[in-house]
Amino acid sequence: MTGERIAILDACVLVQAPLRDTLLRLAEPPVLYEPRWSDEIITEMKRALEKQIGLPPAKTAYLERELRRHFEDSWVTGVERLVHKMANDPKDRHVLAAAVQAGAQWIVTFNKRHFPPVSTTPWNIVAVGPSAFLRNCISRLRQS
Repeated sequence: MTGERIAILDACVLVQAPLRDTLLRLAEPPVLYEPRWSDEIITEMKRALEKQIGLPPAKTAYLERELRRHFEDSWVTGVERLVHKMANDPKDRHVLAAAVQAGAQWIVTFNKRHFPPVSTTPWNIVAVGPSAFLRNCISRLRQS
């Protein structure tokens, strides 16, 4: 699949169960895109689920195991070597580095301000909110 169908899912969009479920279902046949994330993104997601929502660590560990089982090709590695080259918000440089490493076109996030075009355009990556990304996926489905 080409990079135009690969998207990094930021931790903030993976925290909300209904949104996470919707995004992951769109990666099932007919595949509208390929989701990607890094260990650091999943660690952030688990931390938010535990601290903000109050899920016990056993449940977040179960979620991670299920993501690994059902989306084994979604894990991006080798991100660390790129982080220092990223020019976006320091807290989210690992996310942009994961997108570059994955050859992604999209970063799906609620924190678009952390990914200004000046930092993503050189890598041919666009940060979009989940609703814009979902609209794009639906329009692709209608065209096929």
